[in-house]
Amino acid sequence: MAESQTRPAGIDGSTLPGPYGVGRYAAGLRDFLRERPRVQLFGEVWNLRLSRAKVYLELRDADGALPCSMWRDDFDALALGESALADGAQVVIAGGLDYYAGSRTSSPSFTFAVSGLRIAGEGDLLAQLDRLRKTLDAEGLFAAQKRLRRPALPRTIGVVTGEGGKARDDVLAGLRRRGWQGRLVWAFAPVQDRHAAPRITAALQDLAATGAVDVIVVARGGGSLADLFCFCDETLCRTVALLGVPVIASVGHHTDRTLIDDVAALSCSTPTHAAESAVPVHCAEARAEAVAVARRLSVHARRALLHRAQALARLSRAPGEHVAVQRRRLHQRMREIRAAGRRRIEHERGRSGRKALVLDRKARASAGDARGATRLSALAMALAAHDPDRTLERGFALVTDRAGEVVTSAQAARRAGDVRLRFGDAAVDATITDADDRA
Repeated sequence: MAESQTRPAGIDGSTLPGPYGVGRYAAGLRDFLRERPRVQLFGEVWNLRLSRAKVYLELRDADGALPCSMWRDDFDALALGESALADGAQVVIAGGLDYYAGSRTSSPSFTFAVSGLRIAGEGDLLAQLDRLRKTLDAEGLFAAQKRLRRPALPRTIGVVTGEGGKARDDVLAGLRRRGWQGRLVWAFAPVQDRHAAPRITAALQDLAATGAVDVIVVARGGGSLADLFCFCDETLCRTVALLGVPVIASVGHHTDRTLIDDVAALSCSTPTHAAESAVPVHCAEARAEAVAVARRLSVHARRALLHRAQALARLSRAPGEHVAVQRRRLHQRMREIRAAGRRRIEHERGRSGRKALVLDRKARASAGDARGATRLSALAMALAAHDPDRTLERGFALVTDRAGEVVTSAQAARRAGDVRLRFGDAAVDATITDADDRA
């Protein structure tokens, strides 16, 4: 009765029954869905979320998807382990349709109430992802970006992220923490849905084509594997691998691993970490250290300048001191030379006196021996007059026998027979023949 009083008029011209109160209709829909047959379904798990009361997931295959939920107590009773159920796993579930009608202050929700669950293995999508990962690795695309040199202090950083996402603020926070004051180039693109991968690929190509970007950060916050699957796109990963600019990937959290993490030059767990990795040098600390080093250098410079001035002062005095020392040494040497000269003159004077005395004595002795020399000369002339050789030179001959005895008579010559005649210039042999014998 109260409902009829508050029911508004229907739509003019409509033949449909009603209008009914939405709560009444929602309750009827709930009852209708709960009466549907309870069945078993299989598919791949996506968007898995665990709360204290329930476990939420989506069951998907190539033809469709269904939101599912399971009470947490029933899920824990399965004792599957922490990592057994994850996005991409293929499961079999049992249960039926359920509907929460909602109220003035809460939203309605449709779900497949799961009463039983069994893990059937790895889903097709994860298997395809694993095959693609092995293919890219075999082609060497995982190593291409890692060979690029990342600058320690880039001048321009490109960032590919969602325009309204929290990752943008995290990147800015990381760069502020580094004290970096370079140029930041944003390339906004969707980071979730089927249109995301081509847009992200185009954004990366545009940033690399500018030629001014030193490093590119691809950032997105956490999410399920389904939310992050656009970062496993083959075209996107091949584009990243072939870029000439280093790419730092920060997609999801440290437990998430997409293909772009494998092909990028560096993979980081958070956008903040990615921004800090893009600028390895802490600029504020480097500036403070540079100031400290400059101060130390200034102190050392002043000390070095003072030391050099003192050294130069010592060196400027050194020539005068050296000249003075050499002057004193020369004066001492001159005094020694003069004294030595005087001593030498005195010595030579004494020697000269002694020589003069000896010569005088010899001169007097020579005058006394002049008469003796004349007498010796006369005796030498007399002796030369009696020299046999002089006689032979005047035409005489000296006769000797073969024994060398002088033959002084003809009779002795006849006896000898063979004699030797010695003249002034030479000697000849001769045979003595008597005149009577010739007759």
